[in-house]
Parts: sequence; C-alpha cells; structure tokens
Amino acid sequence: MSFSIISDQYDDEQAVVELIRSSREQIKSELSKAIVGQEEVIEQLLISLFAGGHCLLTGAPGLAKTLLVNSIAQIFHLKFNRIQFTPDLMPADITGTEIIEENSNGHRELVFVKGPVFANVLLADEINRTPPKTQAALLEAMQEHQVTAAGKRYKLEDPFFVLATQNPIEMEGTYPLPEAQLDRFMFNVYVDYLPEDDEVTVVQRTTAGKPVPIEPIFTGPDILRFQDVVRSVPVAEELVRYAVQLCGASCPGMENSLDFVNEWVSWGAGLRAGQNLILGAKAKALLENRSAVSIEDIRALALPTLRHRILINYRAEAEGMTVEDIISKLLETTEGPVK
Repeated sequence: MSFSIISDQYDDEQAVVELIRSSREQIKSELSKAIVGQEEVIEQLLISLFAGGHCLLTGAPGLAKTLLVNSIAQIFHLKFNRIQFTPDLMPADITGTEIIEENSNGHRELVFVKGPVFANVLLADEINRTPPKTQAALLEAMQEHQVTAAGKRYKLEDPFFVLATQNPIEMEGTYPLPEAQLDRFMFNVYVDYLPEDDEVTVVQRTTAGKPVPIEPIFTGPDILRFQDVVRSVPVAEELVRYAVQLCGASCPGMENSLDFVNEWVSWGAGLRAGQNLILGAKAKALLENRSAVSIEDIRALALPTLRHRILINYRAEAEGMTVEDIISKLLETTEGPVK
C-alpha cells in the first residue's frame, strides 16, 4: 500500500495546489464507501482539516458521526483514538497519568503513561456528557498542542485534530460546553437526518455484505504541507475587513450595534471567528479550484463558524428566534465589498 508523501515529492507549492484540487473527488469517493450523503458536512470537515482547525459535530444519535470521523482518519492514514465522555470521566483519563514502574536496574520510578489524547485525530464522543473539569482537560491540547502532567509538558504529534460530537436532544445529565472551549472549535457542523433515498441506501448497504475498506490517500506530513499551502492563498484586505465586520456585528452593546443584535444577543463572536472565517475561506477556495478567496466563500462558512459563538438571550427564545436566524439577518444587513 503506497501513500503520497508530499513533503518529499512536491517541493513546488503550485504542484501541491494542483494535487489538493485534484484529490478532492478522490477523497469523496473513498468516503462514499462508508458514508452516504452528508456532502455539506463532509466539505466542512475537510475544510477544517486543511485549515488546521478543530470541529464540533452536533446531531442526534445514529447519524454516523463517529463513522464519519473514523473514515476521515483512515483516508489520511492518521492515528485515531476515541473517548466516550461520561459523567465519571476524569481529566487523567484523557491526558494520561503517572504510574510506578520498576526499571532495568531494579529501581522504582514514575513513568508517564500517555492517554488517548496522544493521537492525530481524537474523537471526543458526546463531549457534553462530562463535567467542565474534564472538558477543560482538552483546552491545552486543542490550543497549544501539548499536555501538562505532574509539572512536565508533553508535545502532541502534529497534525492534531479534535472532532467532538454532542447530542442536542437529550439534555438531562449533560454539561454544556463553556464559551471559552466552544471558541476553540473552528466550526460547529450540524449533522441532520438523511433524505429517505439515502437512508434506503444505507440500510441496504449495511445489511448486505462486509463494508468495502477505505484506502489511505495521504499521510500526516501531507496534511501539514496542505495547511502551509492553504495559508498562502491570497485574500483581499477588503474581504478580511468584511469578515471582521460580520463577526463584530454580532456583538451587542457596541457603538454601531444593530437593533436586533442588542435585543436578542447576549454575547457575540470574537477575534477567533474572523480568523477561522478567513482560514476556512482559503481552504474552500483551494478545494474548489480557485486561486483567491471570494465573498461567497466567507458567507458560505458564516453559519458553521458563528453558530457556536453567538449566545442568544431569553427574549430571542421567547420570540422563537434561533442562532441560525440571527446569522441570516447578519448576512442580510452587513454589507460586503462591491464586486
């Protein structure tokens, strides 16, 4: 089995760009062996991977969120670990712990046993089912790509992605993620039910024979090279300003805050939202065979970028407004640069 090692074979940046563009359909073809439909979800996950961001997948049970994450890890030939979050899960169950072990000289010493966070792709399944103390154990790993245990720092191997799932239906016994941790996720991707025809295909496929194995296409070093190339995609200053203005417009209590934002929003998006909008737009442009970012790229990613960063108040809930409604109104009222 052979893998494409871009870091060795492609020193020319343009050659890497062409490979990324041509591999989009190959990636989707491999994923289709395990996943039916969910094209928009897959696209947003690929964008986050190429941009180097973490993802939060929100959806009801049984929508193949875990299978999707596992399949992506196989395509990129990455080390994959899964943590099932439960109310009794402790921080050390994630990061690792020290144990006493006898060395070759017969002396006992403390040895750090790495936890499941030491992987390239970490699936944090039902992350909202564990208390904030354990949720926070992921923060340092997500932001700094390292773990601190017993006063020592342990570097995580790059690339490192946290793909977390949460169930929006069963709220009993759950612990909503704090805003600081939500902000570390590049996207909040909503996984919806499949159309009937797609569900029929899934049932037929899963009740017939063994699943077709997914063939690895790229390696970890390939993804790191992808991420470097994504950052080099040009974007006009006026588009960066539009992304900043769009995120800033979601914040209440500012000098130029919109009336509906002041009325319905308790907390708006911060600086990371603008950064993730631009990085995601760059990756989207590259995957769609375009050499520069357009305003449509930014607008298309506004929903997954902002839906977990805007906190609506009780007045909005009383009037039946959702975060998605707020984002739609922001896109309608925030003027972009003239085409």
